[in-house]
Amino acid sequence: MGIEVNFEGKIALVTGASSGLGARFAKVLAQAGAQVVLASRRLERLKELRAEIEADGGAAHVVSLDVTDYASIKSAIAHAETEAGPIDILVNNSGVSTTQRLVDVTPEDYAFVMDTNQRGAFFVAQETAKRMIARAKGDPRKQHRIINIASVAGLRVLPQIGIYCMSKAAVVHMTKSMAVEWGRFGINVNAICPGYISTEINEDYFATEHGHQLIDMLPRKRLGRPEDLDGLLLLLAGEESRFMNGAIVTADDGMAVY
Repeated sequence: MGIEVNFEGKIALVTGASSGLGARFAKVLAQAGAQVVLASRRLERLKELRAEIEADGGAAHVVSLDVTDYASIKSAIAHAETEAGPIDILVNNSGVSTTQRLVDVTPEDYAFVMDTNQRGAFFVAQETAKRMIARAKGDPRKQHRIINIASVAGLRVLPQIGIYCMSKAAVVHMTKSMAVEWGRFGINVNAICPGYISTEINEDYFATEHGHQLIDMLPRKRLGRPEDLDGLLLLLAGEESRFMNGAIVTADDGMAVY
């Protein structure tokens, strides 16, 4: 028995869509038939991505979003639903990091990472869920999906990115809390924990000596590719994940078990 992937009629909001995994997530969902709403601060890049999606026959909208600004979150989600319609799928992807020892972390470093990765992710999900819950009360059969992008760094400590690890560990527990509270409204909340994935954002680093040393420490001495997450994304966004709620799914080539 085959599984059909068809998101026609679905509206998907992808945060942090201007590059990296976010851009890939948006393209994959659009190829599956969803209308995608591309959200980030980099509007010009979002417009370029929208043009790419439309050239491939997909449908995309652009909204400005700064996840560190609560007013921006509320405005962006309202704009997304005005432009495209009620959000069925949220891919909560915005994220940043710094590299340093914990003793060198400044209050500014701490706020930079936590305000985006934890606080921003929480309030994006909360504002989206409020609207999903209101619709579910009117139609209990309505199903929604929230996919939080955490990291293998939320499951194990990695050197010199301790604040990032802490922020993504918070996303893991946030996912479980949301699943418990919102599951009864037909909202399935799950998280993806990617390992090291090569994107345009980090490919220069992985070409350096330090980058090669890091790759040599990985279980199979290789990086993942953005497309390695496609199947998992489509599963968690689709109807086939109806019995998955609060799941923390790793896609890390075995890194979390070493």
